[in-house]
Amino acid sequence: MNIGELKTLADNIRTEVAKAIIGQEEIVDHLLIALFSSGHVLLEGPPGTAKTFLAQCFSATLSLDFGRIQFTPDLMPGDIVGSNLFNFQTSTFTLTRGPIFCDLLLADEINRTPPKTQAAMLEAMQERAVTIDGETHDLSSQFMVVATQNPIEQQGVYPLPEAQLDRFLFKLLIEYPDAEEEKKIVTQYGERIGAPGPADFGISAQVDEQTLMAAAEVVKSVKLVEDVTDYIVRLVRATRETADLENGASPRAAIMLATAARARAAISGRDYVVPDDVKALAPSVLRHRTLLSPAAEIEGRQVDTIIEALVERTEAPR
Repeated sequence: MNIGELKTLADNIRTEVAKAIIGQEEIVDHLLIALFSSGHVLLEGPPGTAKTFLAQCFSATLSLDFGRIQFTPDLMPGDIVGSNLFNFQTSTFTLTRGPIFCDLLLADEINRTPPKTQAAMLEAMQERAVTIDGETHDLSSQFMVVATQNPIEQQGVYPLPEAQLDRFLFKLLIEYPDAEEEKKIVTQYGERIGAPGPADFGISAQVDEQTLMAAAEVVKSVKLVEDVTDYIVRLVRATRETADLENGASPRAAIMLATAARARAAISGRDYVVPDDVKALAPSVLRHRTLLSPAAEIEGRQVDTIIEALVERTEAPR
């Protein structure tokens, strides 16, 4: 596979998702970038904005093993990773694998469950493995999490631990559609009875495991020159040096931003990263890895606004 073939593949996935999803082009592009850079994605938005349906439609374009967990307050870690059950007939323990043993996992409403259960995802998201009763079990090398959550101001939700948030490549904010898009949505879905699925729109798979592995190699080959690398480091370090943020982004954020920038360049048909790739992805990579200072919080300032200001102030290479 080459850059041109990867761009064509990305265009085909966009076309398939657009059969069912109206708007949200930028969100779909971020999902593509995460897919080709082996990253996880957190979708946040109010109920009824098609977060789950978007994840389902995206997964339908992939010939991968799909799993889903509906997070609830009574969910336990064993419900996610599985457990060893005693077989009375053979007097031995048998591993019962949980839904996390898949290629693409939809973690629906992930912040509906307490932090103890959320923590069961940490090892899987970082190391693509889980430990059950002291024994480590490898997950798929293609393992990817697409999680959805309601805003933390909603009732009955638990904020995700900072360590878990840092495992997500992107935190994407799903907004309400504009008036024209909402009119199209009502026209397309208004006559349907029940909740439609991706199959109702004829979405077909475009990617299999071998294609995804080849795409990952193409992304690795995208050139990242020293000036752009320096720009990424200065931008991430700026989040630790401003008084507006209590906590800045970690070195992991810089690594992920560089990887995502390579993938963005690739799906755009380029074999090199430009500063605009970094600028476009910085808010999605950094917003969940920073914390407002008390003064900024009292003033009612927003993390995204501060990050955008840092991007503007940090000089980009020409």
